[in-house]
Amino acid sequence: MAQLTIRTTEELVERVRAVARESGQSMNEFMVAVLGAATDPDLAENPSERIRERLARAGLLAPAGPPRALPDVDRVTHARAAAGRGTQLSDIVASDRS
Repeated sequence: MAQLTIRTTEELVERVRAVARESGQSMNEFMVAVLGAATDPDLAENPSERIRERLARAGLLAPAGPPRALPDVDRVTHARAAAGRGTQLSDIVASDRS
């Protein structure tokens, strides 16, 4: 079994120690799990995360674009009010069948 030595701040060590203790693990167990999760796409929670991880590791994941602006609240409110007005699709289909 290999060993790994790192240099970091006391603050980070204390945070890691506290989180490991809270999860009922030793620092070593916790760090092995963290490093494994950071490098193993099979540990992703769902298939899309696994694919994204594999694409990222292969250098094929496109960077996220700029954040998109949310739609104008007044326009959304107006669109919601307008939705549902008019003839229902089921009525159109039924009238075409007669």
